[in-house]
Parts: sequence; structure tokens; C-alpha cells
Amino acid sequence: MKQRLKSYLAKPLAVVGAFPTKMTQRDEIQALVKRLYPRSGGKSLIRLGSKTDGGYLLPDDLLGIEACFSPGVNAESSFEKDCAELGMNVFLADKSVEGPALEHHLFSFEKKFVGAVSNDDFMTLDDWVTASMPEESSDLLLQMDIEGHEYAVLLATSESLMKRFRIIVAEFHHLDCFWSDPFFRVAQSTFDKILQTHTCIHIHPNNFSGSLQKGGLNIPRLMEFTFLRNDRVEDFSYQVDFPNPLDSDNDSTMATLVLPKCWYG
Repeated sequence: MKQRLKSYLAKPLAVVGAFPTKMTQRDEIQALVKRLYPRSGGKSLIRLGSKTDGGYLLPDDLLGIEACFSPGVNAESSFEKDCAELGMNVFLADKSVEGPALEHHLFSFEKKFVGAVSNDDFMTLDDWVTASMPEESSDLLLQMDIEGHEYAVLLATSESLMKRFRIIVAEFHHLDCFWSDPFFRVAQSTFDKILQTHTCIHIHPNNFSGSLQKGGLNIPRLMEFTFLRNDRVEDFSYQVDFPNPLDSDNDSTMATLVLPKCWYG
């Protein structure tokens, strides 16, 4: 589970309701949540990867995507293998492992973390993509599960690269900390940046760590978001049926967690 157990044994202060920082106004959180209401997109959803943790729902709009970039490997590579089987070149990165969990001739592995700067241990998304795919016109897919570093990584990514990602699938961590104003400002900026170029079309709560109910809002601590680039969206109407039939619990030993009603319109 990519060291989730270790990280969540030290529960965030948000879990116990103690915030040593300024509290976020409820209306601001609700406004961001509403901007993230999933839209139809006009395309059916398909599932790639495992039926449990490591599987994600994407729009059926993969034809022409040349490569998948997938930072965060650990012990699960079924999603990446499915992408490779569809003919995509797949680039994986994770300094904490020696290589992908599965092998495929279209896999390329980099033993580095993806971060906000490039150095001996880290590389930015821009530097990674430039080194791997110098052709600047091809569409790409980004799938990211990097244990809370997603905010810094996306904020550091150039607008030109964001526009190359036709689809972004990312797990966002510590969402219960929306109630802490300093964290919320970072998260808000991250989602606002994504929404400049992409539209949210699916959200799936990870049932590994439950949710926080506060102020009439129910916020799962971990959620997987699927974004489709705006020029590919054919229908901006809101989705109203959750969970999707293809959704599945990340952890079969934990209670099922469906997307709370406050997260869709």
C-alpha cells in the first residue's frame, strides 16, 4: 500500500479535530469541492489496472496517447502494464524501489523520485518528460500516486506540459486537512491549476483511511481523481450516479467508502 499504513499510524491532526493553524472557512472548502464536481465528459469510463488498489477509471479516449508517465511504483504495476498492452510507451519513476513490479518491453524505469526540483534524488515532471519524450506535440497520460508530493509536483509543472496530458489520474492525499488554512491554500492552488486545462470526470475515495465529517462536509482522506483535458470534453453536464459500476474498494479488508453526496452535483 505504498507505506500508507506507516504514514497513517501517525494520524494527521485533522483526524482528531485539533488544528494548530488558522482554520479554513467552510464556504471556501465547499466552493472548491463544487468546482471539482465530476462532469460527464461525453465518454464512457473504462478501468485499467487491478480490480483493487492500483486500478483506476479513465475515459475511453486513449487512442493516440503516445506515452504514460507514472511516478510512484512500489509493488503494483498492473495499470502501467495495461497501458503498455495498448501500445503506449510507459515511463515509471520511484527511488524507493529497484524497478517495476511487472516487466514489459515498453517500460522504462528511472530510479528517482518526482518532485518540485531536479537533483540527484529528484526530478521535475518537465525534466523527466523532456528527457524521455523530446517530441513536444504528442498527447500523454499522467498517472500519479506519490504520497502527498502531488501538490508540489503539479504546482511546479509548466502549463505547456499540463496541456500535453490528455488525461491525468492522481491520488490526492491528506484531503481532511482542507480544514487547515495553510494546507488548503496549497491544495486550492493545485486544483485551480489543473482546472485551467482539465475537467474532473471521476472521483473515487480510497477506503483505506476513511473520511472526516465536519461542518456538514464529508471529506475522504484519500481520493483518486480523473481529469480529462478540456478540448476532449464533449459533455459538461454533471455526473449524478456514484459509485460507478467499475469502482472497487482499494482494500477489501476495510469498510466500503462511497463518494459522499457533497462531492457531486
